[in-house]
Amino acid sequence: MSTTSGTLSKQCSCRGPDGRKLGTRCPKLRRAGGTWSPTHGRWSYQRELPADPDRPGRRQLRNRTFAERQDAADELQRVNALLALAAGDPGLGAQIATLLLAVPRDQPMPDRDVVARRIRAGVAPAVEISTGQYLTDWLATRKLKTLTLRSYAGHIRNHLIPHLGHIPVDKLRVEHLQAMVAAIEDRTTGIEIARQSDDPEVRASVKGVPTTGPATLHRIRATLRKALNDAIRVHRLIEFNPAAHLELPPGRRPKARVWTAPAVAAWLATGARPSPVMVWTPAQAGRFLDFAEEHDPDLVALYTLTLHRGPRRGEVVGLPESQLDLDARLMMISTAILVDGYTTITDAVKSQAGDRPVPLDQVSVGALRRYFARRAEWKLAAGPDWPDTGLVFVRPDGRPWHPELVSERFEKLVARAGLPPIRFHDLRHCAATYMKAAGSDLKDIQEVLGHSGIAITGDTYTSVIFELETEMAKADAAAALIPRARAANGPTGTAPAGGRSIGRIGGPPDTGPTGSGTPGGPGVAEGGVAEGGVAEGGADEEGVSPQARAS
Repeated sequence: MSTTSGTLSKQCSCRGPDGRKLGTRCPKLRRAGGTWSPTHGRWSYQRELPADPDRPGRRQLRNRTFAERQDAADELQRVNALLALAAGDPGLGAQIATLLLAVPRDQPMPDRDVVARRIRAGVAPAVEISTGQYLTDWLATRKLKTLTLRSYAGHIRNHLIPHLGHIPVDKLRVEHLQAMVAAIEDRTTGIEIARQSDDPEVRASVKGVPTTGPATLHRIRATLRKALNDAIRVHRLIEFNPAAHLELPPGRRPKARVWTAPAVAAWLATGARPSPVMVWTPAQAGRFLDFAEEHDPDLVALYTLTLHRGPRRGEVVGLPESQLDLDARLMMISTAILVDGYTTITDAVKSQAGDRPVPLDQVSVGALRRYFARRAEWKLAAGPDWPDTGLVFVRPDGRPWHPELVSERFEKLVARAGLPPIRFHDLRHCAATYMKAAGSDLKDIQEVLGHSGIAITGDTYTSVIFELETEMAKADAAAALIPRARAANGPTGTAPAGGRSIGRIGGPPDTGPTGSGTPGGPGVAEGGVAEGGVAEGGADEEGVSPQARAS
């Protein structure tokens, strides 16, 4: 029984008197009325295939295993649909034929749409693309920022290829991803257990070995989801993205916490930090800036700007002088110095929201003016050897600061000052917290910090604001929350003998003759400053109080 593209027949294994198989000639294949016997024989199909150019001769595809005629006809139809993908291309037709001949008889024919996607992607029909090969090829074609590319490469190299690389990309399922996550979590648990072991050799075996937490798992999934989305939309290799359906434990951002007196006491007793993200009280921030002014004058302006306005480390270290206008009290942030390993990279900020104007407070302006005067002395001493980097913050020899070196100096300075530890990045959290406590709304803070969405700002700082408000009353301006022993600029107010007056912060603006006060700026500290700005117990060398210093 022929079709236009193949032949259907029914045959059996019975043998005739001569011992030969009867095949299609067996009389039992039909009943007395001429209809096909429902129990005797098997249905089969036969299809001529395109020749192999490397092996002369005919090639035929046969399958004789069907109990029902319709089953044989259906598979023959699938074979013809696959061969039609060649669209008259003899070379492609030969490749599809090779694919069909390789299918075991007890296995279904390849899905026509899957093979079509391979062909459209320029892949041989008979070749299955492994997930590892696809991810490697996908990454090689991506045009990304250096650090983003490095992050993707780490996810692919360290997690995705080891766990999923051997699986054909068109056969990747949610179950495979769940098994990967379980294996990663088991490894992390094993490392954490080993770190707590009583055996020093066991502890040593995992020293420096990184773990993979929930936040990193979310980033790994995001990398895979993007790659598989491209496999659907661009390469048309698959139609289903299992990464979009993978459920993970929530990767919550750590909540910022304030170094309250009880928290400091607990840290001194145990060495434990309440949260990875810690914020100083304004008094602690003031102590730090006072200490930095004396012990790290080269960087005190950078610390002041970061603590008041909250730029990222790379943004402040890489701030071009052309983007800073002290007279207009405005800083434009559009570039940053980033770190890849220990190599520095100057690049645009990481998001559109990060490209932003930042208004400056008078405390930061005063610190920057004093820094520029200091830098001018360095430049004069260096003469023609002074390198023109175009950056605001440079080392005394004119070279740029390495971001990691800034962090190292900061952490050492904090320890020397006897303050509870925070990271350099936590200065940014301090700035946001003080702005909110001073009356700024979350939208204002989001724009100053360059967050891509207000949810990030709220999730990070909502809880710490409550903590801070239990420590002190809200102030009228963010800068006024940081009491100082010596004024940044401004003529009046002195500290009481023997120390700093913190008390209540806030009040009417400073009205001294230099006009250094800002609306809603520092006022009178309880028990500290008398009328006219002179505190009982004398004045410091500049004749200013710590509160006036924060103006």
